[in-house]
Amino acid sequence: MKNKNKHIVSRVLTGSIAEELEIAPGDELVSINGQCVRDILDYRYLCNEEELLVLIQKPDGEEWELEIEKEFEEDLGLEFENEFMDEYHSCCNKCIFCFIDQMPPGMRKSLYFKDDDTRLSFLQGNYVTLTNISEADMEQIIRFHLSPINISFQTMNPQLRCRMLNNRFAGAALEKVDRLAEAGIEMNGQIVLCKGINDGEELEYSIRQLTRYLPHLKSVSVVPVGLTRYRDGLYPLEPFTKEDACQVLDVIHCWQEKLYAGYGTHFIHAGDEWYLLAGRELPPQENYDGYLQLENGVGMLRLFLEETKEAIRECTGDGRRHTVSIVTGLLAAPYVKQAAEALTEKYPGVSVQIYPVKNKFFGEQITVAGLLTGHDILCALKGQALGDRLLLPCSMFRSGEEVFLDDITLKELEETLQTRACIVKSSGKDFVHAVLLEEQDAEGKTAQPYEVKDIE
Repeated sequence: MKNKNKHIVSRVLTGSIAEELEIAPGDELVSINGQCVRDILDYRYLCNEEELLVLIQKPDGEEWELEIEKEFEEDLGLEFENEFMDEYHSCCNKCIFCFIDQMPPGMRKSLYFKDDDTRLSFLQGNYVTLTNISEADMEQIIRFHLSPINISFQTMNPQLRCRMLNNRFAGAALEKVDRLAEAGIEMNGQIVLCKGINDGEELEYSIRQLTRYLPHLKSVSVVPVGLTRYRDGLYPLEPFTKEDACQVLDVIHCWQEKLYAGYGTHFIHAGDEWYLLAGRELPPQENYDGYLQLENGVGMLRLFLEETKEAIRECTGDGRRHTVSIVTGLLAAPYVKQAAEALTEKYPGVSVQIYPVKNKFFGEQITVAGLLTGHDILCALKGQALGDRLLLPCSMFRSGEEVFLDDITLKELEETLQTRACIVKSSGKDFVHAVLLEEQDAEGKTAQPYEVKDIE
């Protein structure tokens, strides 16, 4: 069986097994141990073995059969022209809450790609609906015991799920969860809550049904639907009120108490936005069960506060004097201010100005820093005295680049505001270093919300 895609080597890492065997850019990986490589997951798991038979085809058609003995899980040192080694699987649903449908025209192409690919669940932590998962995908997951897989449940009511996803197969897709659980595959889940649709009794029902998959289903997050101002012609969704948020939290906390008593896990978690909307304190660190859903906005603010507190505890304080300005979204602003005030108690000569920026581009109901545009930041900071440094969270930038969602660059921002800016990585320790104008640790990971990487 031939590969659907040609896996052409783009780079051979220095000092690697591949370099020693004289594999070169332009060569094609044909098979490993007689098996065609379907995608990057196949490649990684087939390469784990200690003994490999690798078939390489040179650009002139000559084939090399290479016998390799190595350590278990030792990497060959190959990178490929197509990083994913396959095409991304696009979404076949038309969800009533889809954020991408609420994007304005004229933005970069990758922001409009709707992925629903189980491989991205493992590689990038994306959530999938299971409506797009083939038998080959299921076999791959079970064969390699790929874990965890992140699943967008939305509801456990099959009929309601069909309506919410606008896909008549969406209810039946939930049956695949049983198969994954039977195979011992670890999972995490999410519910995007829509007012008057899958909340209230439907939320109670969904949580009850999802508990059947313990312990293989490790956690489930409940997050409010994100509503931008670009909703003309879309399903009429309403924003949640403070009273709504209180009711959602009451349901979640009630289930947490029961599940912790019975299973030793809180299991069902509320996104940070619910607590701000309800005007309630964030839960203590131990309630997050090890922060299993940080990328989904669950516990990010609590972890930031705890990390900042620990980093400040390690500081000795001194007489340094400077001023920094910090840009953040409305969601995190009170917690960034709290952290900054705690730090300046030890460093009274350090002045910190917090600028919570309203999201005029997507609409003021979007409060996370990661969806702020360069233009909104420029408008908010125009004419402000920004001090010695302007600090910007890494979540605002395109993955691996100094570019905002609207393609304004960091350099353009600096030139317009006539200031020096610094991208701050996400941990509390990085925050403390940045405010003190100290060098940060090794490069951190950034990922743009709602964007699949490297779509051409």
